[in-house]
Amino acid sequence: MIIHVDFGQEPQIDEMDPAQLKGYLAQLEEQLAQLDAAEPGNEESEEYDDWADEHEDLEDLIDEVKDRLDDLSQ
Repeated sequence: MIIHVDFGQEPQIDEMDPAQLKGYLAQLEEQLAQLDAAEPGNEESEEYDDWADEHEDLEDLIDEVKDRLDDLSQ
């Protein structure tokens, strides 16, 4: 079973303060852990391709939040 992350409902990270960003980051990292646990076994399947795309999108969003936190700490 793939856990689908709804990126359409993504908060505006540019408007968040550091505490909000840290909370959001924790949520995203939990979603990534759940997605990792649901990794399809067959790397040749369409299900795996969908999972990999979703995984990459979530990792990119995590990187954006971390970058924003770095910007605010400077």
